[in-house]
Amino acid sequence: MKTIKMTGYALAVALTVGTFIGCSSDDDNNNFTLPPIGGFNSSAEVGAADLIAYWPMNGSGVESKSNTNPTSTVGTTFVTGVKGQAASMADGYMVYPEIAALGTTTGNMTVSTWAKVSNNKTLLSASASCLLTLTRPGDWAGNMNLLLETGQREASNDSIQVKGLVQIKKPDGSNNGQDIVNMIKQEPWMDATHSWNPNKVGGQWAHYVIVWNGTEGTFKIWVNGTEISNNAWEVRNGGDSLPLNFFTPTHPIIGALATYVDGTTLDTWNKPLTGQVDEMRIWKKALSAGDINALYQLEKAGR
Repeated sequence: MKTIKMTGYALAVALTVGTFIGCSSDDDNNNFTLPPIGGFNSSAEVGAADLIAYWPMNGSGVESKSNTNPTSTVGTTFVTGVKGQAASMADGYMVYPEIAALGTTTGNMTVSTWAKVSNNKTLLSASASCLLTLTRPGDWAGNMNLLLETGQREASNDSIQVKGLVQIKKPDGSNNGQDIVNMIKQEPWMDATHSWNPNKVGGQWAHYVIVWNGTEGTFKIWVNGTEISNNAWEVRNGGDSLPLNFFTPTHPIIGALATYVDGTTLDTWNKPLTGQVDEMRIWKKALSAGDINALYQLEKAGR
């Protein structure tokens, strides 16, 4: 009887354990979902209706919204990135033809990308690092530009200064240039209206975002989900509407400026990118602070 009781007990335990394991397996395989971040389940949902370009960098340079491949790829391979693979550039860049959705705007624009870049000033050379430009005919400064001012500091300095630059076509055909940067330290001339952020992301993967809000007349920079642009320089046109208006034809280049690619530059700072780029997106809207932070958290989590 003792043996029968032990067998019955063991059987009961086995059935109970089996029941729990079965439920756990079903939940994991069929019913388990991660909690939303900022109301989104994945990065693909952030600003989905207004997303006009997306480069996932998963083994190729294809722009997935229009299925556009680069016409020229220089010094670029693909390695493990933040999410899947990333483009790794050694004096490299990718040039694209015109993409229809990027030739016109609603006046607002957000550019987002992950990048791993270091400062590069030496005794003999230095260069800015162009992550993206939407070209403007006959000039190094495109309609929309996301740059890192890496030529101002040595690689040992991990504070990265970010620069957003737009060139707006005025009714008379001339350009209205507007830029925004983050101050990496407090300078003596800065009063209480100025803000600064050391932005110590040199040599690390970081999430860079620039937002042109033409409706409100503002230009801002975000890194790793945090707004870091100098507050005193964010408002443009007195806060009145200043919508984007692109010079055309325009086409994207990732990793270099147009005048380097076409060979017309004599500027020593104008060189192609050495660094890595992943998950690049462009929206025809000004993403909100909540959307930008959610995008950062989701992509960091591989979602």
